[in-house]
Amino acid sequence: MRNLVITENITLDGVIDASEGWFSPAGDEEVDRSDLNDALLEQADAADAVLVGRVTFEEMRSYWPLQTDDETGVTEYLNNVSKYVVSSTMKDPKWERSTVLSGDLEENVRKLKGESGKDIVVTGSITLVHALIPLGIVDEYRLFFYPVVLGRGARLFDDATGVPNLKLFDSRQFRSGVVLTCYGREGGRVPALS
Repeated sequence: MRNLVITENITLDGVIDASEGWFSPAGDEEVDRSDLNDALLEQADAADAVLVGRVTFEEMRSYWPLQTDDETGVTEYLNNVSKYVVSSTMKDPKWERSTVLSGDLEENVRKLKGESGKDIVVTGSITLVHALIPLGIVDEYRLFFYPVVLGRGARLFDDATGVPNLKLFDSRQFRSGVVLTCYGREGGRVPALS
C-alpha cells in the first residue's frame, strides 16, 4: 500500500495559504537554497504521484510547464509524474499524465493508495487537504516551516477533527531558515524519507 503524504509550505503560525506573498516557488535569489532543493528532489524521488485540487492544479499547470531555466528539477518532475486532480467541473486537464478524479473522494484516494507504486503527495490544495484529514487516510505530514508569522490565513489544521496522534520521524534545518518536519501516524509504518 502506498503512503498518502501531505506536504505543505507553512508559516510558524500554521498558515498554508500563500496568497499573502510569503512564499515563492523560485525563492529568494540571494539565499542559498541548494540544501532545500536537495530535500525537494529527495521527496520527488520517493513519490510517483501528485494529488491536488483543481485550483492548485490550474496554478501549477500555468506556471511549471513554462519554466525553461528551472535548475531545481521541479519542472521536469511535475511534467513526468502522474498527476491526479480532484474536481467535479474539470473535464480535460490539458497537461500530460494528468487524470481528473470526480466522485467519492475517499473511494478514489483509497483506490490510488491500494495500487502499487511510491508515495502519493498532496501539496497546496487547502480545500482538498481539509477534506482528507478527517478521513483518516493521511499517512504522513511533511511540513516545510518558513520563518514567517502572518496571524491570518487558512491553516493546515483549521479544524483538528480527525487528526491522529502524530510521531516525529525527521526534522531538518536548511541554510535558508526553513525547517522540515516529518510526522507520521503513531503506530504507522515509517515514512519513506526517514
